[in-house]
Amino acid sequence: MALTATIYNFDIELADADRQIYESLALRVARHPSESEEYLVARVLAYTLEFVEGIAFSAGGLSDPDEPAIAIRDLTGRIRSWVDVGSPDAARLHKASKAAPRVVVYTHKDPAQLVGRLAGEKIHKAAALELYGIDRALVSSLAARLERRMAFSLSIAEGELYVSIGADTLSGTVSKYPVRGATT
Repeated sequence: MALTATIYNFDIELADADRQIYESLALRVARHPSESEEYLVARVLAYTLEFVEGIAFSAGGLSDPDEPAIAIRDLTGRIRSWVDVGSPDAARLHKASKAAPRVVVYTHKDPAQLVGRLAGEKIHKAAALELYGIDRALVSSLAARLERRMAFSLSIAEGELYVSIGADTLSGTVSKYPVRGATT
């Protein structure tokens, strides 16, 4: 018998001073049975860090390899930004770079290890690939507090993330990493 997805509800007060975005988000996020709590948290954080009109979660990366984890589409439905989470391989990023003008990866794992794996691999428009590492301690702390219904505030300023959840404030960074040595 196949396992079904678990639905999580996130109410997030987003204050992104870096991009001048201030929104109240009510997200319903399906967690695939094979998805770790850390991956789910990283997906939600990536969504908030990329939040613009046209953003949506998809089944990508887990049950549909032809779709991104998060897509930003224009009004015609065409993908403007392909956002992946975790440690996608070079073949996936090559395909993504051909399908979308912008490809972004948010990893909650060791970014240096991902950069090393991608070095020397063939990736279309490799120089344009954006890779960000989300603070692993922040992801772990949020995963430890994960509940099916959560409410928190997220403030972003100069690459620093501040999460106010209950009486606690958690913080961490999002850092950009260059993808060197990948070929176009």
